[in-house]
Amino acid sequence: MADPKGFLTTQRETPGRRPVDVRIQDWREVYTEFGAARLERQAGRCMDCGIPFCHSGCPLGNLIPEWNDLVWRQEWREAAERLHATNNFPEFTGRLCPAPCESACVLGIGADPVAIKQVEVEIADRAWAQGWVTPRPPRPATRSGKKVAVVGSGPAGLAAAQQLTRVGHGVTVYERADAAGGLLRYGIPEFKMEKRHLERRLAQMRAEGTEFVCGVNAGVDVPAAALRAGYDAIVLAGGATVPRGLPVPGAGLAGVHQAMEYLPLANSAVTASMGTGGADPAISAGGRHVVIIGGGDTGADCLGTAHRQGAASVTQLEIMPQPPAARPEHQPWPTHPMVFRVSSAHEEGGERVYAVSTQEFLGDADGRVRALRLTEVEFSGGRFGPVPGTQRELRCDLVLLAMGFTGAERAGLIDDLGVEIDARGNVARDSSYATSVPGVFVAGDMGRGQSLIVWAIAEGRSAAAAVDAYLMGESALPAPIPPTARPLS
Repeated sequence: MADPKGFLTTQRETPGRRPVDVRIQDWREVYTEFGAARLERQAGRCMDCGIPFCHSGCPLGNLIPEWNDLVWRQEWREAAERLHATNNFPEFTGRLCPAPCESACVLGIGADPVAIKQVEVEIADRAWAQGWVTPRPPRPATRSGKKVAVVGSGPAGLAAAQQLTRVGHGVTVYERADAAGGLLRYGIPEFKMEKRHLERRLAQMRAEGTEFVCGVNAGVDVPAAALRAGYDAIVLAGGATVPRGLPVPGAGLAGVHQAMEYLPLANSAVTASMGTGGADPAISAGGRHVVIIGGGDTGADCLGTAHRQGAASVTQLEIMPQPPAARPEHQPWPTHPMVFRVSSAHEEGGERVYAVSTQEFLGDADGRVRALRLTEVEFSGGRFGPVPGTQRELRCDLVLLAMGFTGAERAGLIDDLGVEIDARGNVARDSSYATSVPGVFVAGDMGRGQSLIVWAIAEGRSAAAAVDAYLMGESALPAPIPPTARPLS
């Protein structure tokens, strides 16, 4: 194990955040540097449990106690090898995953859990800085001659593509946006993950032989029939991109937008400004009174973006009551509990309002939203109902809907392929990630529904193993989870 007394002598510590008044003036990541010596002491808190429940919290099966021990012993390169053995993109998960592994940490039963997520990202960043992460193209003797199309370049698609390329298949990734990365590029703000981390991983994949075709909408620009004729297998990894709407009066007013309209435009503008010195997004919070409907991570991403764009005010609404500060009894260890969390964006300002529901959007003479009417709600009889006498108006001239997604887009590729859809609006698959159409597989949110980045990568790796077995009769690729796996609950 790591330090035998580490969990007794060392308190949990994580990096500080840059001052709010400084960081909202730029788009760089919010955290300050965390020295190697401090990080090694944090890794030393790991107890090397006989049954490491952190493995149960992580669908990737990350070898967490092993790389904690190696970091504590200052064997960083070996730690990086262990980390990459189960995770293609630890620099992504170390920044973006909410760390269900930490919720399942045995030390967390009676103390603060090990800072697993921070150890992970520090290992990954050091591996890149030291040049330990290099392209791993397949040997010529292992090239199969088989061709695979991966549709979608989010974390599931990238993981599937890298695994399949490395075992010798010719992989082409189709992305309808103008650059690869999916939500990693256009949904995640720069202050949560600078895009340089994505670019260097894409460069590695290209050097390994993966081909990226961007600005091409598979199923539209390239017909489904052409994909089936041109490839031996297809992996659908386009995500769950149908946003949940809010069917109330006034929802069609100008100024009411889905979060995934707003965030991609903001991210594109930030990228452009880095090259040209300035760019204004088509939808901006600058000088506006912003209301964000939805209290999850996407809502927080909108919040931090609105702060940096210079919003006059920002209010975030959530229909659920405020979560408790500590783990509730009905969500016992080792589950990932619903507790009150303060992200960097929340720390920067704005108001959070819980247990309310929007009843109507109110417009001005020009047809633009000027306010919304809301009411407090309480849960009774299996649904949320309004609390009499609590209606009020809230000023707003920009509304961002961040209420999640309802499934995969069917028009175009899905309809034309003729794959079956399940009752939840996702692409149906069997135990080997295969759809109802032979040779067509599905991974990530398109098959699972809206989920976490760590689940997307795990599904991409598992689907790659299934595709390899379909093409070659067997596969040595790891398959960390079946399609039916679910988070601890």
